[in-house]
Amino acid sequence: MYPLIRRLLFRLEPETAHGVTLRGLRVAERVRVLSTLMPRVSASPVEVMGLKFPNAVGLSAGLDKDGDYIDALGALGFGFIEVGTVTPRPQAGNPRPRLFRLVRECALINRLGFNNKGVDYLVSRVAQRRYSGVLGINIGKNRDTPLERAVDDYGYCLDRVYAHADYVVVNVSSPNTPGLRELQHGEQLDALLGPLKDRQHRLAEHHGRYVPLVVKVAPDMDDEEIALMAERILAHGIDGVTATNTTLSRTGVEASVHADETGGLSGAPLRGRATAVLGALHAHLGDRVPLIGVGGIGSGEDAVAKTGSGAALVQLYTGLIYRGPVLVRECVEALAHEGASSPVADPDGPSPHGRG
Repeated sequence: MYPLIRRLLFRLEPETAHGVTLRGLRVAERVRVLSTLMPRVSASPVEVMGLKFPNAVGLSAGLDKDGDYIDALGALGFGFIEVGTVTPRPQAGNPRPRLFRLVRECALINRLGFNNKGVDYLVSRVAQRRYSGVLGINIGKNRDTPLERAVDDYGYCLDRVYAHADYVVVNVSSPNTPGLRELQHGEQLDALLGPLKDRQHRLAEHHGRYVPLVVKVAPDMDDEEIALMAERILAHGIDGVTATNTTLSRTGVEASVHADETGGLSGAPLRGRATAVLGALHAHLGDRVPLIGVGGIGSGEDAVAKTGSGAALVQLYTGLIYRGPVLVRECVEALAHEGASSPVADPDGPSPHGRG
């Protein structure tokens, strides 16, 4: 059914179609027909960051920024759902239009700008969910918060989401908040990660549970920047890395009518660069820090390429828009088949593809 549904949705303005799709999924889930319509996804459990995932295929942050659709999205067969990016205070984001389809290239350009209803709203929604699977919450800073005070925004969000999250992602790589990516480098990265790790340990003691802290990085880093990022990840004891966010590059979409739009590019044209950054990070980190591979996954083969480059988990977003829920099952089955055909891991050594 999805090709027909997509044809109808693609007649709508992209952000309008986004809202219509999510509201439709929520209605279908509430009247208990969604689970009968969705492709059945077999269990293929993995353990990463001390968490047990029903399967290794998750939903990337950005699709459900405010946690309004967790139950509906959870019915699509994902092994985990990530909501956000959320900021301390509500913000409208950038002016519309701010989301563009590049249909021929199976890509999107977005400059949404962390549009969300604020962390307190998200927490209220997360607290009401029925979904019992693994939930990640992606946190950021408000647009008008100076970089030197960014740690205050991240800390504020971490405090509020900690009790409700299975893991928390620190987003320092969106290209749509001015200056945000400067937090990925040097002293500014240390000034952010050090206090957040201290806060994480205090929160773990207070709540009696340890919630892993993950950093989401950009695909537009060079080799030296990747090496320095890996060094700081290890130095601060970060629990995981998501590689990658959207790219500012327009390689592969130069002929598109939307190529000159500002914002982050996602989808198939990002695949190669995102996977290369993932592999470079794995070369530096080995199996000491689990990696979540995201960027350009449009098939089961693409998901396997991510795990082959070191990912323990993968996430979908743009591919889901172009392929529909069948992509979830396809990726789960491809990863399960790849795992079954891989050599049995030495119990005293690293597991295949860095899982666990």
